[in-house]
Amino acid sequence: MQTDSHLLTKQMFQPALPARPTDAHKGTSGSVAIIGGDQGMLGAVLLAARAALFSGAGRIYAAMLCKTALTIDFLHPEIMMRTPESIAKLPQLNALVIGPGLGQSDVALDLLTFWLKKEQLLVLDADALNLIAKYPHLADLVRARRTDTILTPHVGEAARLMSLSVAAIQENRVDTAIRLAQSLRVICVLKGAGTVIAEKNKQYWINSTGNPALAVGGTGDVLTGIIASLIAQGLSPVDAAKLAVYVHGAAADVLVDQGVGPIGLTASELLIEVRTLLNQLNQLI
Repeated sequence: MQTDSHLLTKQMFQPALPARPTDAHKGTSGSVAIIGGDQGMLGAVLLAARAALFSGAGRIYAAMLCKTALTIDFLHPEIMMRTPESIAKLPQLNALVIGPGLGQSDVALDLLTFWLKKEQLLVLDADALNLIAKYPHLADLVRARRTDTILTPHVGEAARLMSLSVAAIQENRVDTAIRLAQSLRVICVLKGAGTVIAEKNKQYWINSTGNPALAVGGTGDVLTGIIASLIAQGLSPVDAAKLAVYVHGAAADVLVDQGVGPIGLTASELLIEVRTLLNQLNQLI
């Protein structure tokens, strides 16, 4: 297979984001919605939404399936809580994430089907990927989409999507990411040590940052929120994926260097460091 390969390094992201004009406002920083959070999994949506907030999006909406979900994020009330059904009534979103904590209920299936049929840029994660692996007609909907779609599988989700073993995926990570990108006509972010970002044209990037501190629940939700936020701020989907993967791993590297981890690092601790890194990268012009 002839491919075009690259290593993600700091020099690729100088500056990281378009400069903000002096008359910038929340509308010019873009809008993101996160849908998921079934019973017992509300934290996944909160982590993704908070990551979108800390990485610079102007408006962030969080919608949870759980009927007893909080109607406010008391830690970050900047995040606007909505019902999943109401998200479709919002003005144009720059990016919509569906999947964190979504579950695999009939309601989840209906929501995913609805959004796959819409001309809306999507970031698909977690249970959205499990549903696509479970129901072939959803994979057909993904392939038929004319709007950009990003998939962010970890190795287990990739194994389910491709009907392969985890070992087989790990032995051929680059090939797996490219095959998923091609077969589903998406940008694939195959998470793990040396995260691979692949496009359907066989171009791919391997990340140079990150460490075992990221092997904890919630870090994938944070990455998903960062990707959506960077798209909202004007980056192309593939550039957003590359920068998000890089700073997500770099944040963990900085924290471990400071003695915060690798044991016991939490996904929430990445947020402030991601914000710091994005601002630092934007100053290196």
